[in-house]
Amino acid sequence: MKILHKTKHILALIAFSVLLNACDSYIEEDVYSNITAENFLTEDTADQLIIGLYTSMRGVYNNHSYQFAGTDVFTSKGEIFSFSAENDYNSFNAPQTNGLWNSNYNVISKANTAINRYEIEVDWSESRLGEKAYGIAQARALRAMSFFYLAQQYGGVVLDLEEPQSIRNDYTRSTEEETYSLIISELEAAIPNLQADPETGRISKRAAQHVLAEVYLTRAYKSFAGSNDFQTAADLAVQAIGSYDIRSQSFAQVFDYDNQVNPEILFAAQWGNTGFVQDRGNNKHSLFMIGVEQLPGISRNNLYGKSGDNLMPTPYFYSLFEDNDTRENVTVHRVLYADEPGFSVGADEIAVGDTIMYFPKEAVDMTDLVDKLDRYWVYQPDQYLFGRPAEVGDVNYKYELNPILTNFPIFKKFDDEIFQEEGLGARDTYVYRVAGTHLLAAEAFLGTGNTAQALFHLNRVRERATGVADHYSTIDLDVILAERALELAGEENRWAVLKRMGKLEERINLYNPHVVDHGAFDATKHLLRPIPVKELELSPGTMVQNPKY
Repeated sequence: MKILHKTKHILALIAFSVLLNACDSYIEEDVYSNITAENFLTEDTADQLIIGLYTSMRGVYNNHSYQFAGTDVFTSKGEIFSFSAENDYNSFNAPQTNGLWNSNYNVISKANTAINRYEIEVDWSESRLGEKAYGIAQARALRAMSFFYLAQQYGGVVLDLEEPQSIRNDYTRSTEEETYSLIISELEAAIPNLQADPETGRISKRAAQHVLAEVYLTRAYKSFAGSNDFQTAADLAVQAIGSYDIRSQSFAQVFDYDNQVNPEILFAAQWGNTGFVQDRGNNKHSLFMIGVEQLPGISRNNLYGKSGDNLMPTPYFYSLFEDNDTRENVTVHRVLYADEPGFSVGADEIAVGDTIMYFPKEAVDMTDLVDKLDRYWVYQPDQYLFGRPAEVGDVNYKYELNPILTNFPIFKKFDDEIFQEEGLGARDTYVYRVAGTHLLAAEAFLGTGNTAQALFHLNRVRERATGVADHYSTIDLDVILAERALELAGEENRWAVLKRMGKLEERINLYNPHVVDHGAFDATKHLLRPIPVKELELSPGTMVQNPKY
């Protein structure tokens, strides 16, 4: 787990920096004293600006706004008839502020500062010009990534590349085409100066190629697409995959807590148990959960955590796992266990290690169900949404005794070992991994008409999960979306992927139960997110809102 964190406050006085290197082992702390703002930035200390960028990227990957709700594989935990603007698109209005906007512009602002200081403040010796180029390349790549995340959601955004020196009220949005052109030019300029095998936690050449492949692939669907965008995306994805064979590790090994630095991970947001609270800020273990701590026999300090969002996987998501798919057991918990004695349900006394709740993959028959309900709650595959199932016989675990009204197999793939309820997690967040690059390649080759190569990349991902070499013989976008859901659930920005493919409206109307019941999706409005109100108020004469908000 880990590396990369040197906490730096690059202000008038700098106290220290810490670089986290591996699970439970750290590079020796560098302590600076007698440093002033005038003499801090030298060849020896300039890299602290870049390290600060990676620290800021944590905020991007710890903010899940707009990524999952209102898609085909995630929905609200409320009643089917309940309203949730981000999920069912009813009364979806512009917020005062937004974490996705703020966290990405925080990275952009710091990248601007780093690039400016590298260029004009540090006196680089001839022998260290390579370090200068490498630092600037990292900053440009991370800045481009943040612009891309913004463009996916908002369309054209403010392309500010200057170090912030004063308060401004004249920010202006560029067009979406200009935004994508800048992102591409920044990544293409950065890639030659990035390292193929950098220090863990820093962006590599292959990771940047993955991002650039996704940028070209996204632009390929636009009205302003380049004539060769699909092919360019495919070529970049192949370069990013390189010689790595994902079959060299099982899906379970990729998500093994003790194997977080492994060759499949192209880029990850780094966390760790260093003693600094800011290094334990991951909250991903709390996603797609029920309130397990409310169940008898499960404490607040349980092994699962505490629910930190109002989302759940859709029934469609669970239906995707076939019997031979090893990813299911890694992705979700179908059994919840007690960790606290002293509780009972009906006449059943609960001991530590007892099953409290079971979610069978296939519905159990009535005889088996009655037997099991004497020992724990059972929720059949058609009972994962809000509501209490009908009572079954004279059993101990009556459904009316369960205080939780929405029950479903909770997520497992993000389980942490160091956390506090819904926060303070120490597990790394995988941002890009090679299996995802194969799926980008499959989509890009499909766009070029090269179905043979598209099938090769799609089947490579499936083979690792099932052992079947040529599962797919035909391919289309829906097949790719199903495989992406199985492989990358909770990792990919599902909303942006559906939007890219032109599949968002179609698939939420098929698979999101709340949208099916009362969705109000409007393609002329909801394919772009609303610009936060405060951004409009800061530049009232120049900033414009997206249509219909």
